[in-house]
Amino acid sequence: MTSIATAGTFSLGTRTVNRLGYGAMQLAGPGVFGPPKDHAAALAVLRAAVEAGVNHIDTSDFYGPHVTNKLIREALHPYRDDLTIVTKIGARRGDDASWIPATSPAELTAAVHDNLRNLGLDVLDVVNLRLMGGEDHGPSEGSIADRLEVVAELQQQGLIRHIGLSNATAAQIAEANGIAEIVCVQNLYNVAHRADDALIDQLAADGIAYVPFFPLGGFTPLQSTALSDVATSLGATPMQVALAWLLQRAPNLLLIPGTSSVAHLHENLAAGSLVLSAEAVATLDAIGTAA
Repeated sequence: MTSIATAGTFSLGTRTVNRLGYGAMQLAGPGVFGPPKDHAAALAVLRAAVEAGVNHIDTSDFYGPHVTNKLIREALHPYRDDLTIVTKIGARRGDDASWIPATSPAELTAAVHDNLRNLGLDVLDVVNLRLMGGEDHGPSEGSIADRLEVVAELQQQGLIRHIGLSNATAAQIAEANGIAEIVCVQNLYNVAHRADDALIDQLAADGIAYVPFFPLGGFTPLQSTALSDVATSLGATPMQVALAWLLQRAPNLLLIPGTSSVAHLHENLAAGSLVLSAEAVATLDAIGTAA
């Protein structure tokens, strides 16, 4: 619990969560498709996360599909009062494991009901509208009003407490806030991919959480070497350093590193007690500058 407590907390709407959370994506089979290779191990990781103090779990019913949510329910239901489960809608899986946009009113509505049923909940804490976007996992511009209005209506029906966006631009976030209060944004961001620097600072000023995905995604060999060198100097792993850098980057960053291993889970959570010196931060910042 110590490492998680050291990292502090932030708000997701009316919920307060520890900044080190857990992402359930890796609990599904290869390619986030099909059942886990070890069902018992998947349940053990979820239980170990909550026992370690994690009270923010990120999931989706299109992981599997319908796999991770059922695992979460089996492992943790009835849920602790302080546990916040965040899910995503806006996509479905093809029979070939492809990711397909699913943003019609009927599809979005069905997705909310699927999440409720498979998680065993009457209301979802936070639902992120996933925007499929452009290439390289990045967002693409364009109005999202038609999709978000459907989610806002489901919120008004009492099925959703809070709404977030995934893979969104600053303009889309501004548009969305005119329709419903946005409590979090999930975008690609890490020490080497810094396109959202200004957005993160603006969201922090507005009290909106930012949840980076792919904390080690897409590094060049040179960037990986620089990260590894800092990790070696601190007696830590590159992943721990990358997570620690994110925690020190801004107070509104919430981390959801995923794993299917209890040992790796504890290794990730230990990043909460890793303090980077000004020199280490400068070295890591230079990775992004050179990207």
